[in-house]
Amino acid sequence: MTTAPASRTRPRLRVRTRRVADTGLLGRLPAPTGALAWVRDGSGLVGWGEAARFEVSGPDRFAAADRWWREFTAGLDVADELGVPGSGPVAFVSLAFADRPGRSVLVVPEVVAGVRNGDAWVTTIGTGGSPEVRPVRRPSTVRYSDGQLPVTAYREAVRAAVARMRAGELDKVVLAHDLVAVAEAPLDHRFLLAGLARRYPECWVYAVDGLIGATPELLLRRSGPVVDSRVLAGTTWPHDGVSDDELAATLLSSGKNREEHEYAVRSLAETLRPFCTTMSVDGPSVLRLPNVSHLSSDVIGTLHGSPSLLRLGAAVHPTAAVGGTPRADALAVIEELEGMDRGRYAGPVGWIDGNGDGELGVALRCAQVEGRTARLFAGCGLVAESDPDSEVREAHAKMLPFREALEGR
Repeated sequence: MTTAPASRTRPRLRVRTRRVADTGLLGRLPAPTGALAWVRDGSGLVGWGEAARFEVSGPDRFAAADRWWREFTAGLDVADELGVPGSGPVAFVSLAFADRPGRSVLVVPEVVAGVRNGDAWVTTIGTGGSPEVRPVRRPSTVRYSDGQLPVTAYREAVRAAVARMRAGELDKVVLAHDLVAVAEAPLDHRFLLAGLARRYPECWVYAVDGLIGATPELLLRRSGPVVDSRVLAGTTWPHDGVSDDELAATLLSSGKNREEHEYAVRSLAETLRPFCTTMSVDGPSVLRLPNVSHLSSDVIGTLHGSPSLLRLGAAVHPTAAVGGTPRADALAVIEELEGMDRGRYAGPVGWIDGNGDGELGVALRCAQVEGRTARLFAGCGLVAESDPDSEVREAHAKMLPFREALEGR
């Protein structure tokens, strides 16, 4: 486990939350880089500056992050006018997909702006820095090249995984590949976030430590005694002039997609159930997005005790929606056949507050952005009936949101 030097965490920081007028969230971000965001349809949180940071790697990353956050918040001087989820002290969270390799991070901003259910607020942590506001910059040209696992190798990895499932070695696995985009100048995080939010208001648009994306999948939301999740698995996309209604009907009647979806819902419910006194599952229905449609189910539970969001996240990650079934077998196949470091792609991303409440999505439809370069990721859930060529087309469709954001479409 690695952490930032102790000097990066200032003891007895003052945290002040005050009510303000709602003037929008993403437009508040002042600088081209370092954006922190979790926004859906105009509501959520954005942050900037850095009051504290915690980095960790390894299989105990959830427990270590939870312990650090509890210790950090215990030493704060907090005055919160609202007392709602997301007010007071907040950390933005992005955890690695795999135990190794991988780097996970919690970032506590100096300033957080929030909007929820008609309330708007600003929280300052420490001095609450006010950096110079710089104009948003869009890239003029973007060039693409193969990542660590190009399309041709991805197709063969899918083919190998399908053969193993047909041989009975496992039931489902989720394989991903990557693509590298390079612009002529450092990428402006705000431009990317605005483009994603404009085209995908149904998704949670996020940014944590350079990981930027728009996910349709909510891994967990904890609000007091209630925990809920939106599980997505089973996908189709627009093609051949087929209407949206026809696509939805075909998706709902697809045995392959229903099987994939059932694995994902079952894995989430089984791992979350020990923490709950009651639980319900609503679905599947069809979630329509501009580039794809998914089978979607909502899982809602009432917690017994008060497990924190990060403790719950440790139990459910990775679900079958991003890993596979059985979990251990699927993770071994991912490591072998992908042969790449996913980093924080498909890991939990979101925020947590001082009460242990918060939201974690699954880091999908995203890229790791560093300077002029963005490394894009997309993956597909595979079962024994999967077709490699179809899965390649699906992965391409899932990369469109970030490509559109890069190119300003």
